[in-house]
Amino acid sequence: MKRILEAKIKVDLEHKIVLLSGPRQVGKTTLAKALYPDTSEYFNMDSEEHRLLIRKQAWRRDCDLVIFDELHKIKKWKSWIKGIYDTQGVRPRLLVTGSSRLDTYRKGGDSLAGRFYHFRLHPLSVAEIKGSDSSDKILEKIMKIGGFPEPFLKGSEEGAKRWRRSHIDRILHEDVFDVSSLRGIRGLETLVELLRNCVGSTISFESLSRDLQVSPHTVKQWVNVLESLHILFIVTPYSRNIARSLLKQPKIYFYDTGFIKEDDGARFENAVACALLKHLHFLEDTRGEKCTLHYLRDKEKREVDFLTVRDGQPQWLIETKISGEETSALKHFSGFFTKKTEPILLVKNLKRELFLKGIKVKKACEWLEALEA
Repeated sequence: MKRILEAKIKVDLEHKIVLLSGPRQVGKTTLAKALYPDTSEYFNMDSEEHRLLIRKQAWRRDCDLVIFDELHKIKKWKSWIKGIYDTQGVRPRLLVTGSSRLDTYRKGGDSLAGRFYHFRLHPLSVAEIKGSDSSDKILEKIMKIGGFPEPFLKGSEEGAKRWRRSHIDRILHEDVFDVSSLRGIRGLETLVELLRNCVGSTISFESLSRDLQVSPHTVKQWVNVLESLHILFIVTPYSRNIARSLLKQPKIYFYDTGFIKEDDGARFENAVACALLKHLHFLEDTRGEKCTLHYLRDKEKREVDFLTVRDGQPQWLIETKISGEETSALKHFSGFFTKKTEPILLVKNLKRELFLKGIKVKKACEWLEALEA
């Protein structure tokens, strides 16, 4: 399967190092090897043989691409590859893949400043695999199985459950040590189970702390660790005052929609959240825009699921429904924004699209299919 980022990455490899991050088993290595399938060199830092070759810089100089998988596991890797780039340029082209640690580095580190482009690979979405089946069937499959390539392509719900158990266990038993000094993982495992039943609802660190018998501060740290591990992502309430927004109760969603509790409404909302985040990250990584994803809620508990913001400008005000045409919350909040902000009701089970007093009621699968990335 050809991933949507392939063409963009190939262009940027001509000029700089490319860093490719994303959840474990989302397809980073497969994508990297597909760029120049017959003329690339691949090195995995989990292999002792490969690590020795890396230290000797023993790759062919006439190949088209050198792939360093999980390079962050080598000490001072940033300075090392900076030296390669500064002395040899991008011939052969240089691609570094990684998951948690690589993305964490991107958020705070300047030793490679001006020398790299960064891309984030997400699970499969309706937009990325359109044409392989009808959009409604693709959305339904993502809701049941999730968008990670291996279980999605196999298409078995039972197989997906077996894959998922191994996937989560491996992350929590291995990758957690890359991003945290945390040693006991039982609390993290329990937190994951609690959160998968809270998708679409605001979470209270105080309430979770009582369930886990740890402090609210510890719960917040654990949630941040799970976000760093690409198990889940956080959506904060929208506020023009960023600090104020961060203090309010967040909502969480999982990269693996199939992991959500057996609830169509929660799974549908999670699938939309994943598609929107993927779209916004695509705009950031390929166009340099600053994009954020939020939700809206007022004191009367009126709520809209999502607000996308591009370069400081609110863009889409989105509510998700399995069925029905309830638009009151959208109508209320749309009055606070300019005409450039588009209110949309995404309905999974919709016979025909409508336009109700300024609100577009869209069939979800078709709207998601048209998303860029």
